[in-house]
Amino acid sequence: MATLIRIPDNPILKPNPEHDWEHDGAFNGCVAFANGTYHMVYRALSSVKKQEGIDMQVSSIGYAKSTDGIHFKDQQQLIAPVEEWEKYGCEDPRITYMDGKFYIFYTALSVYPFSAYGIRLAVAVTSDFKNFEKHPVTTFNAKAMALLPEKIDGKMAALLTINTDLPPAKIALALFDKEEDIWSPRYWNQWYSEANSHIIHLLRSLSDQIELGAPPIKTEFGWVIIYAYIKNYTSDNKKFGIEGALLDLNNPRKVIGRTILPILTPEEKYELIGNVPNIVFPSGAAVKDKKLFVYYGAADTSTAVASCHFDSLLDQLKPIGSIVSSNFGKFARFEGNPIISPLVDLDWQKIGTFNPAAIYEGGKIHIVYRAQGEDGTSVLGYASSKDGFHIDENLDYPIYTPRESFEQKTKAKGNSGCEDPRITKIDDRLYMTYTAYDGVNPPRTALTSIALADFLKKSWIWEKPKLISPPGVDDKDACIVKRVKGDGYVAFHRLGDVIWLDFLRDLDFPEKKYLTGGIIAQARKDKWDNVKIGIAAPPIETEQGWILLYHAVSDPGFVYKVGAMLLDYADPRHILARTDDPLLEPEKPYEIQGQVPNVVFPCGAVIVDNTVYLYYGGADTVTGVATMPLKTLVDVLLSNRS
Repeated sequence: MATLIRIPDNPILKPNPEHDWEHDGAFNGCVAFANGTYHMVYRALSSVKKQEGIDMQVSSIGYAKSTDGIHFKDQQQLIAPVEEWEKYGCEDPRITYMDGKFYIFYTALSVYPFSAYGIRLAVAVTSDFKNFEKHPVTTFNAKAMALLPEKIDGKMAALLTINTDLPPAKIALALFDKEEDIWSPRYWNQWYSEANSHIIHLLRSLSDQIELGAPPIKTEFGWVIIYAYIKNYTSDNKKFGIEGALLDLNNPRKVIGRTILPILTPEEKYELIGNVPNIVFPSGAAVKDKKLFVYYGAADTSTAVASCHFDSLLDQLKPIGSIVSSNFGKFARFEGNPIISPLVDLDWQKIGTFNPAAIYEGGKIHIVYRAQGEDGTSVLGYASSKDGFHIDENLDYPIYTPRESFEQKTKAKGNSGCEDPRITKIDDRLYMTYTAYDGVNPPRTALTSIALADFLKKSWIWEKPKLISPPGVDDKDACIVKRVKGDGYVAFHRLGDVIWLDFLRDLDFPEKKYLTGGIIAQARKDKWDNVKIGIAAPPIETEQGWILLYHAVSDPGFVYKVGAMLLDYADPRHILARTDDPLLEPEKPYEIQGQVPNVVFPCGAVIVDNTVYLYYGGADTVTGVATMPLKTLVDVLLSNRS
């Protein structure tokens, strides 16, 4: 694992008692390299002085330059708080060189005592560090903004941290058609009204704090960002650390990879003792001789540098492209699991993102997953993947929410909503069955549908859902497919603890027409699937028949595992084969620990290039994927033919 190693020259900038404006601090330095020179801007902290009639330490922006990026000289005050919107201080600058200009973003303090309302962003633009064009930027609370050094699709782009003083803070992306948009109040008011659609999801817990560190660095693999991650921010036990992430080149909101642990934490005396002890706070970065140099503030007093081999960090951040090897006849997990995890800054999914349906259309796999909010309400979210493993898109809003009384919460606490979807394509429509639960009555199966064309263009025009299972009984884990041999349709559902099958002439389901049928499979007391069973994904068509993947609860331990059956096309009530051993069972931490421990629960499977991609929920918390060659799955079943 890549970690940052401090350089021997630390700290490289210290407070200068000979300069009143940086008497008490010279920290949070950021550099831009241009024309053979490293230009550093940093936060300077004065000794106590009168500012607007108040005795206080005042922050301003200092400047120094270097030829090697380590030894800086000619320190001078660059930006002093002279405008009304910055009159109580200018803090924590980030500098980017682009098209012959230096863009210096900084925190402008306009009110005292300090409050979120008066802590906003400003920018100073210069080409020579002598003449500046200054503007207030955001119309809301924000800090830590940096311009990307290149345009994206012809637009200027910047990352910033919003709500820093109204936590939880969030790093977000802003795109500008023209330079003037950067300081346009109209632009920012509109942008902030849609803030959730701009967020880069990096926060792990709502009790933590996050803040952009260095301006992004472009690589062939994506944009590398270095940022501050502060654990337990709302407590008296704050833990500052430096982390990194890799963002997609064309869509920087997409996180390709991130460090799991901090790459630097406070250890040295100059980080432990100072104006604010126990702080390492990243503020700049540069790449030189294949090494990444991270500039950071130490204890809000001095500026220090730590480095690592850039390739080592990139290897840690690049997406994992392999699957975990498995024994013959077992699904092989993707090494990068879980592929979808709850985003704590989205209320509707902060508890879990699990039990996903999946279909393959238009050259990508579409995943519709169950998402659960803190109040226990389940809705459905959407993600997609071109390779089946790495998520290319994950929408910030649910695509399906409880609409009818039978799925809306009827009591304040407990689960309710739309759970565990399964999707099948019939002609030009997608039919989705799911568990509808109001929190009081037994859960029932609901059916809705959407035109395939609408689904693919994300026009979420779902048909009004209907309950298709009888009232008063627990009936769930259902799907409907078109018969391969014969007319009509086949419905699978779990009534009680067993799998039922029903033949349908149509999909109309008039009032009081419910699924019935008969039992086709049940638990086997002498085998691994000995408590209860239900279908997993809709059945897979093969030359030998339908492969029906199913979940089963196994004792001892009440463990959810996955098996398979081979069904006769002519009469799918006839089971041709059934696995004697599970094909997937909880082994990984994300399957063993969660809302419901020891669970692997698939609701979707697709075939791509003769490989089965199985999408499953892990411990009712996250989504994973596992694969198996289709031929192997068929061979396993045929070897278990009864």
